[in-house]
Amino acid sequence: MTMQESEYRRLLRRTLIITAVCIVAVLICYFWIDRPVAFFVYGHHINKIEVFRWFTYPPPEVQNWSALMLTILVLRRAWGPFLRWQKVLLVACVSLIVADDFRISLGDVFGRYWPETWTHDNPSLIGTGTYGFHPFQRGDDIGSFPSGHAARIFGFATVWMIAMPPSRVAATLICAPMLVSLVAMNYHFVSDVIAGSVLGALVATYAAHLARLEIS
Repeated sequence: MTMQESEYRRLLRRTLIITAVCIVAVLICYFWIDRPVAFFVYGHHINKIEVFRWFTYPPPEVQNWSALMLTILVLRRAWGPFLRWQKVLLVACVSLIVADDFRISLGDVFGRYWPETWTHDNPSLIGTGTYGFHPFQRGDDIGSFPSGHAARIFGFATVWMIAMPPSRVAATLICAPMLVSLVAMNYHFVSDVIAGSVLGALVATYAAHLARLEIS
């Protein structure tokens, strides 16, 4: 067995362990945490605090600009090798896009209703008393799990944290309020955010590994 095969098998084992821990955390949240938190946010009007709404804007905006950034980086490569930060940025943009695509697919697989009704009279816990998973039903009205915002955040930020350890503190300070805001706005249940975060982190880890960005 080559060293590369050994590395990938070790990475796979870690992925399976993290996935198992994530499943346990999601189940705990589903039965005992998600609903109380959603009702608390609604009852105390926490989702009326505008600063929480502002923190939810960056993830989709970064995704919107990722394709243009990838184009610029591809053109830049014609003039010589990437600087390290440029390579990291390229991998982070690809990771974000892939993580969100995974999230869309999983959203259709799990079919979870949202905490509140936001658009097109979508069924929700607060709006219609509807709670739970409805597997393999497609549509934005049942795509709460896993969180797309969380998947984008960790899909992008984790690449930087792996490739450039000094950025970890700054990345944590930037990401934490955005993740909290998803719950504070009742855009997502706690378990949605956990699952989305794990999904994004796993995609980013594999992307960084394939691009050989790890710090030895």
